Amino acid sequence: MIHWFIVCAVFNESMSQWINESIRMDSAQQLARLYQSGFDIQTFERFPRAVGVVRDNCIALLETTPEGLKIAATPGWRVGEGIGVLVQQGGRQVFQFKSETVEATPERLETLRRFREELENLLTAAA
Repeated sequence: MIHWFIVCAVFNESMSQWINESIRMDSAQQLARLYQSGFDIQTFERFPRAVGVVRDNCIALLETTPEGLKIAATPGWRVGEGIGVLVQQGGRQVFQFKSETVEATPERLETLRRFREELENLLTAAA
């Protein structure tokens, strides 16, 4: 006599393993596309569950989801050893990380816009 719950448990374990391998493969393919497109792949101690992608002083954190890698937070500008977020300070826009700031010039804002656009396109591109 076959116990149905044993069959279900084995099936669920096999299916779970297959899904995890599919996710890893998809994420690996996405990382390869990013690297081939000139993005540096980095890890950050402060964000152990994310992978960072960097290019032209722009940084984005990516997280693994069932659909593959997704942007985890708004991309920012490298400020010192951190990710500067765009804020208003004294009537002007700056990228700020802790007490450090970098002026958000039109050129930097355009670079960041292009970075995010290309990153989103590469992450959603079919393999």
